Amino acid sequence: MTRRRMIAISAAAAGMALLPPHGKAAQEGVTWKGEAMGAQASLVIHHPDRAKARKLTIDVVAEVRRLERIFSLYLDDSDLTRLNRQLFLVAPPRELVDILRQSRDVWTLTGGAFDPTVQPLWDAYRRHFSTPGAAEVGPSTRIVRECLGSVGLDRVACSTSRIDLSVPGAALTLNGIAQGYVTDRVVDLLKAGGVERSMVDMGESRAIGSAPGDRPWRAGLSDPLDSARILKVLEVEDRAVATSSPFGFRFDAEGRFSHIIDPRSGATPQRHASVTVVAGQAALADALSTAFNLMDATAIAAAVHGNASVEVHILSHEGGWTRIRA
Repeated sequence: MTRRRMIAISAAAAGMALLPPHGKAAQEGVTWKGEAMGAQASLVIHHPDRAKARKLTIDVVAEVRRLERIFSLYLDDSDLTRLNRQLFLVAPPRELVDILRQSRDVWTLTGGAFDPTVQPLWDAYRRHFSTPGAAEVGPSTRIVRECLGSVGLDRVACSTSRIDLSVPGAALTLNGIAQGYVTDRVVDLLKAGGVERSMVDMGESRAIGSAPGDRPWRAGLSDPLDSARILKVLEVEDRAVATSSPFGFRFDAEGRFSHIIDPRSGATPQRHASVTVVAGQAALADALSTAFNLMDATAIAAAVHGNASVEVHILSHEGGWTRIRA
């Protein structure tokens, strides 16, 4: 589910500072390491009461595991997998209904550029390029057209009692929003546990409060072709940051077909080198960063118009930056 290979959360409860690695608070932190959302993960919680820190750690890990069992495409018994297999789901988890409703909001806002029903197209590209001797031009026009017949979030009926994929061959992927959604849920748990300072990174990042010294948190935007090279630094407080790039995964060796597929045409245009969105919620930032990779600057500006909480940073293939605000 992830585009990154490391998940890291370092959080401090009220009255505790996030200190450098050799500081007292860092030494007293309760640490968990393992795997979450398909990536290596670490969680460090600093709290004056170590029992509360341990309980909060357990709660966060359990919540991530629970949400994985709802949203994952890679677990055979997840709710999403069962929905795709059956084309319906009775009494769906409230989180699945909620994330689909949020997805519909972004689908509307972006004119269909964000659409979780794009999964049939993703499967078609995967099957094509995993076949020995596959044509370099990608799946045939006929196959793409057939897949497009199953795409369209407006064809998904969703209520608290039932979800229906009404078109044969339809399937959902939540990979463009689930990491952000899980990040928001982790933030809710940390805040409820008294955490006042944190940078939560579940594949998408969200800051709680300010950094130590009452300074903004600093989020580095990496070169999409070299993750160790930071091209730009954003300062954020109580905001989420999400980046999407066509270079995150490419189906073919030449890199002409990326994982960001336009649900309206079935093509994989590489309009921008990367798009970073800053927003109040990580789910919104996550979904918008995916959609905006498929939209030009004029369309992006129209989408964010009137929403002062959203800020967009577009990296061109030539290395220039465009900043868009409401």
